[in-house]
Amino acid sequence: MTRPAKARGDEPLSLQEAADLLGVHYMTAYRYVRTGRLVATRDGTSWVVPRSSIAALAEPKPAGRTKRGAPRPRRDYADELVALLIDGDEAQAWRLVQDALSSAYTNEQLYLEMLGPAMHDVGDAWEAGRISIAEEHRATAVAYRLIGRLGPTFARRGPTRGFIVLGAPAGDRHGLATSLLADPLRGHGFTVADLGADTPAASFAEVVAGGERTRAVGIVASVPVGDRVLAGTVDAIHSIGDIAVLLGGHAIKGAAHATKLGADGYSGSAADAVAWFTSR
Repeated sequence: MTRPAKARGDEPLSLQEAADLLGVHYMTAYRYVRTGRLVATRDGTSWVVPRSSIAALAEPKPAGRTKRGAPRPRRDYADELVALLIDGDEAQAWRLVQDALSSAYTNEQLYLEMLGPAMHDVGDAWEAGRISIAEEHRATAVAYRLIGRLGPTFARRGPTRGFIVLGAPAGDRHGLATSLLADPLRGHGFTVADLGADTPAASFAEVVAGGERTRAVGIVASVPVGDRVLAGTVDAIHSIGDIAVLLGGHAIKGAAHATKLGADGYSGSAADAVAWFTSR
């Protein structure tokens, strides 16, 4: 017996087909899914989008001017930045960043709400096989260059609020997350030593011991390096003195996991980490 064909409104589409119908980049459609604007279900490593959800998202707005006082939709700068990073278009990415700073973001918001989420999406795209490792590396290199140009905008005069040490543990070659955290903390008046990727426990301890008024240490584990490595790093820092240690990153499964490893705090995002450090 022949099964009836599905109604056109229920026809399943790939995420790329949905992006094409919406007239947006694949990563923009992916971000719509992540933020709940576009209904989709996962099929293995792929997303399936019902055509009906495309119609709902693309429904035309009524003609006419926006009423006085009505909120205007905020431009999704992070979405646009994802495509530019993947393409390696540093010049256009810098123009977009300047536009965002002049019209929508403070420098801290740009890091926490634009650069960070954009690189998170790039990482998700690589894990899903949507972009190559070469494209992921190129995107990361452009992000580092943007951070290098933006860093001086966080400079703050006056006495320091204390010394903070940041770094990724030994075996983790991802240092971008700590770079995205270091500048906002400098903007809050802290002196920050960012040790970057693949930092041995002994190096954390050495820098902590040499810092004046060391306030706290942040360890960001983006990839699994083993609980023994993480716990050993925390122990090495604690051996120097009464120094609070914050753990965060994809490899830390939550507050209970961080506590088990000996940490004094857990952060699920860069914004949470900034709040933790500034509240101490």
